[in-house]
Amino acid sequence: MRILVVEDEETIADVIATKLRKEKYEVDTSFDGEDGLYNAMTNIYDLIILDIMLPKINGLEILKEIRENDISAKVIMLTAKSELEDKLKGFDTGADDYVTKPFHIEELIARVNVQLRSGNNKVKDILEYSDLTLNIRTSTLTCKLTNESINIPYREFLLLEYFINNKEQIISKEQIYDKVWGIDTDYESNNLEAYLSFLRKKIKIIGSKVNIKAVRNLGYKMEE
Repeated sequence: MRILVVEDEETIADVIATKLRKEKYEVDTSFDGEDGLYNAMTNIYDLIILDIMLPKINGLEILKEIRENDISAKVIMLTAKSELEDKLKGFDTGADDYVTKPFHIEELIARVNVQLRSGNNKVKDILEYSDLTLNIRTSTLTCKLTNESINIPYREFLLLEYFINNKEQIISKEQIYDKVWGIDTDYESNNLEAYLSFLRKKIKIIGSKVNIKAVRNLGYKMEE
């Protein structure tokens, strides 16, 4: 799961991002409204933590823009304002939750978890495809045919999670890099191929019949 934090106070943004990464979320940060809107419009995020008082473009304008463009990511508004009118305006524009500064980081994380475990974004502890099961909590991949298991390192885990959530669909390299590495990450051209090679070997080791296939000029596809 990937989260965007749009917060102009960099210290607060860094604290939120650090805590979310410890919870095994992928996190990107934006420090002004213009950059936040640009990142949000990529539609690669499952949840956006969005401050209202931002330079360049305020949070409510960002929220309005992404909802008008059918971006369905959950949105938690984050602001120093506590008046009921401001909260109602946020909810009317399409916010899913609202946290007022100052806040306890544990409360914010709890609200994130609640949002990502509800509706279409519900997080499952176990993901399944064909003979494979992936335990989200332990990063353990198991083949149901052989009962063999193997632990998956962090980046390979993110790749496998993305493929299982988009099983039997062709995913472009650009989509994978944006979702797994992040839109601002510098990467070498062979990074993805190397990680896919590691992942294929682990799938084979446990005796699964699942493969991640390269589709010429289009991307990759997980299939039996």
